[in-house]
Amino acid sequence: MAGEKRLKSTRNIGFMAHIDAGKTTVTERILYYTGKTYKIGEVHEGTAVMDWMPQEQERGITITSAVTTCFWRDHIIQIIDTPGHVDFTIEVERSLRVLDGAIAIFCAVGGVEPQSETVWHQADKYRVPKLAFVNKMDRVGADFFGTVEQMSEKLGANPLVVQIPWGREDSFRGVIDLVKMKGVLWEDGMGERYYETEIPRELMEEAERYRELLLEKVAETDDHLLEKYLSGEPITERELKEAIRRATIGLKLQPVLCGAALRNKGIQPLLDAIVDYLPSPLDIPPVEGLNPLSKEVERRRSDEAEPLCALAFKISMDQGRKLTYVRVYSGVLEVGRPVYNANLRKEEKVARIFEMHANHKKRLERARAGEIVALAGLKETSTGHTLCDKGHPIVLEPIEAYRPVISIAVEPKTNQDQDKLAFALEKIAEEDPTFRVKYDEETGQTVISGMGELHLDVIVRRIRDEYNLQVNVGRPQVVYRETVKEGAEARAEFSRTIEGAPRFAEVTLEVMPNERGRGLEFVSLVPPEELPRQYLEAIEEGVEEATSLGVMGYPLTDIKVILKGVRYHEDDFTPMALKAAASQALREACERAGPLQLEPIMELNLMVPNEFMGEVIGDLQSRKGQVEQISTKGQMAMIRAFVPLTRMFGYSTDLRSLTQGRGTFSMRFLRYDRLD
Repeated sequence: MAGEKRLKSTRNIGFMAHIDAGKTTVTERILYYTGKTYKIGEVHEGTAVMDWMPQEQERGITITSAVTTCFWRDHIIQIIDTPGHVDFTIEVERSLRVLDGAIAIFCAVGGVEPQSETVWHQADKYRVPKLAFVNKMDRVGADFFGTVEQMSEKLGANPLVVQIPWGREDSFRGVIDLVKMKGVLWEDGMGERYYETEIPRELMEEAERYRELLLEKVAETDDHLLEKYLSGEPITERELKEAIRRATIGLKLQPVLCGAALRNKGIQPLLDAIVDYLPSPLDIPPVEGLNPLSKEVERRRSDEAEPLCALAFKISMDQGRKLTYVRVYSGVLEVGRPVYNANLRKEEKVARIFEMHANHKKRLERARAGEIVALAGLKETSTGHTLCDKGHPIVLEPIEAYRPVISIAVEPKTNQDQDKLAFALEKIAEEDPTFRVKYDEETGQTVISGMGELHLDVIVRRIRDEYNLQVNVGRPQVVYRETVKEGAEARAEFSRTIEGAPRFAEVTLEVMPNERGRGLEFVSLVPPEELPRQYLEAIEEGVEEATSLGVMGYPLTDIKVILKGVRYHEDDFTPMALKAAASQALREACERAGPLQLEPIMELNLMVPNEFMGEVIGDLQSRKGQVEQISTKGQMAMIRAFVPLTRMFGYSTDLRSLTQGRGTFSMRFLRYDRLD
């Protein structure tokens, strides 16, 4: 029962937003008001607790997701603060994978910005219930209702306004709580002191109108409330809160609050909303996974009495030692007790368990269902691996990593540091699934690949700062792909004597172009009774391996491979022979189908003053950019365009000079397309 009570009062939440919407500023206030820290850290001063990396403090941005725990109204709130920059999207992806609820923070001036859309849809993918907090209500141009409208239009959300602002821009004083129908004002200073008051007469009409809309929207999701609403019966605050909670957890509504974090206004009601509306581990469905032995789907409820099931969602290096961040879904983890890694099918021992507060650690003896902790001692466990009880194995769905789109060559300043560089890159690659390292035999260069210029810049700085290595860096290179122009067929056979026994297999494949962004699609036309499942898997494996290097020397993508025929001798057969024949057939078919080089196309979102719009669009067109959409908001123009990555190196400097430093942009990978 004690375990159930603890789980009921636990909230595993994360903050997500576009860069500079104020995520870390909100998190710092939460830590201060919940008593976790004794002073407020500021991003612009480089003192934010959650931005603990030197590079985060220098740049004023979040690079790595940080975990902490605090307490509010007798509830445990475990928080993950995630980055807003598109280059570090994997940090958001793997955090959302293990969270029960999320708070999307929007800038009241910028509204729903491009990266806000990305993270919102990532949360939708994992069916994570959400709250929205419209920040920066004190800024010139703040538009609360405009942002709410954009949530519906751009995100397909169903926003539920539970607060409206009391004043705006310089006159922003507090909020009107539509659930309690009270005003909330903050005293000047650090924002600890706030009080409820009557709604002023000049705001009463607007408050009543939005209260009516709130009741309507909530009643639509709840039959009992709908009955009371239609018959004109009074609805209590408790009934309303419970109905909002059910609708939020059921992904029907997203409550919207507002404030100005930098001015210390609006944070305590946000904490109340986290407790009141976001789910506990008991409110979310049991986690599902595959039993690797029976191949059956199994479920694990959030319960200490269930067999252990935990997901490793992040690897971090702490003073050279590996820390594995895990979300415990069921059962108990204990120091010194072996855990079974179901992905690797081997046991590992937990040496230490830590409760994390950014980069500070508190030792624990055990971790229970519903908790997010860091483990020391797991040597081989990686991002996306499932830790479980060996007697009850389960494999949870792994975490998808994004493919890198940009590369640079790095080399140590002295030859003696070659091994040190290899060691540093190996450790960084273990932490970051979107970072790849390759040694080019032909040129003798070490090539590192990542999600963007900032991503690679951060990694180079880490090599210098954390591993004390001076490196030379080459010019950025684009990571190309290839596909095929037309359809073609090929038959290949594998016929060899291995260890004195003849081995034979023959595979016929057809290859054809696929839609952009579809990747590899494999289809078998051979009837299942003619080809056992393990043999089909060997052919598919051979095809997949062959796509890593195409005819032009780049990985293959956007192709459809059709298996049309297979021959092998039962008495002298090994799956390896089928795999080799499939690889050869794919290579030959691709040669006949005409290889086609593809380059990464980026989606570029710009916000520039109207007076510079013409120059910016002209510059984009000179970069072979395709302008998709232009909209204006006040004095600013929002431009959405598709541009080849090769034309975008150093763009931040060019945009600054075109707009006198007033233009901003964000860029994300969209698709691979043909090179003109």
